[in-house]
Amino acid sequence: MKRMLVTGSSGLIGSEVCAYFHGQGWLIHGVDNNNRATFFGPNGDTRWNQRRLQADLKNFRHHELDIRDRKGVLALIEELRPDVLVHTAAQPSHDLAAKIPFDDFDTNAVGTLNLLEATRLHTPGTVFVHMSTNKVYGDAPNELPLVEQAKRWDYASPGDFDGITEHMRIDQSKHSLFGASKVAADVMVQEYGRYFGMKTCCLRGGCLTGPNHSGVELHGFLSYLVKCNLEGKKYSIFGYKGKQVRDNIHSLDVARFIHAFVETPRSGEVYNLGGGRGNSCSIFEAFEMIEGISGKKMLYEYVDKNREGDHICYISNLKKMTTHYPDWSITKSLKNIFEEIHESWLQRASSPNVTA
Repeated sequence: MKRMLVTGSSGLIGSEVCAYFHGQGWLIHGVDNNNRATFFGPNGDTRWNQRRLQADLKNFRHHELDIRDRKGVLALIEELRPDVLVHTAAQPSHDLAAKIPFDDFDTNAVGTLNLLEATRLHTPGTVFVHMSTNKVYGDAPNELPLVEQAKRWDYASPGDFDGITEHMRIDQSKHSLFGASKVAADVMVQEYGRYFGMKTCCLRGGCLTGPNHSGVELHGFLSYLVKCNLEGKKYSIFGYKGKQVRDNIHSLDVARFIHAFVETPRSGEVYNLGGGRGNSCSIFEAFEMIEGISGKKMLYEYVDKNREGDHICYISNLKKMTTHYPDWSITKSLKNIFEEIHESWLQRASSPNVTA
C-alpha cells in the first residue's frame, strides 16, 4: 500500500487530500497540531475536521506534531518514509504575520526546510508537493493595467485576459511578512528539486476553498463571507471599492491536480493554481451569489483602506498546468463551490459535535 504524509491534514486542502488519496487506496498519515486555533482563536479550530477524518477514513493515522519541531519531523519521516509528502501546513494570514513574525517565519519557512531536509536525508525519492501561495508575487500583479467595470476590476490588456502566469516576478514588490516567508519556502522547495534532483513542485494557490474550510476574517475569503451571510454578521470590505477580484478553486480540484503531478512528477516546478477566469468573482459579485442561494441579504461595511500588499485583480493563468497535465481541468464551478460551502456551514451550525 502506498504511503502519503500530509502536513496540515486537518485544514481545508490537507483534509481534502487525505480523503481523496484514501479513496485511491493509499495509507494516509496526517500531521497537525491545530495551530490554526492558536493563530485565529476558537473560530479557526480544526479539531472537528481531524475527528471527521479519524472517523471516516480507516487507513488514516493522525500525528500530533508541530512542523517547527525539527527532531520530531526528522524522526517521523525516517520512520514513515512516505512515497509522497503533501505539505499544506502554514501560518496562512498576511495580516496576522505582522503581529507574529517569528511564528510566521518559523512555521512557513523553517518548517518547510525541516520537511525538505528530512525527506532528502531519509527518503529522497519521495514526491514533495508544497502548497505555496500567489502572495509570493507580492503586489506586482497590481502593476498590470486595469479597467474599472460596474462590479469588478479587470485586466485592460487582452494579453492579460487569462490571468497571471508563473513569469510574474516575485521580488521588488510589497508582499506582507506572510508573503515573504512563503517566498522563502517556495524558493527552497524549488532548490531542493533543482540542486538535489528531488521531485518537487510549488502550487501557488489563489483562493483555495471548499466546504471543509474553517474560514475566519483574516483567512478564508469565501468561507468566511458565506458564514457572515448565514449569521447576519457584518462583513468588512477593505478597499478597492469592493470590486477586487479573486479566482476560486475547489479543494477537490486541488487534490486532483496533486494526483496528476504524483503520477508524472517533475523537479523544481511551479504552477499557478486557481479557478481561472471562469471561477473568478469580485466581493460584490460574491455577495450577489450567496444572497441568491441563502435568500438572506448581505450586511457589510466599507473600510477605505486596502490590506497591505493585497491584490486588486488576481486570476490564475492555468495554461502551464493544463499543458503539462492535459487530463486535468476544473470540475467544480463557482456555483458548485458556493452551494457546498453554504450547506457545510448549515450542517456545522446544527451539529453539536462540530465547531463552526
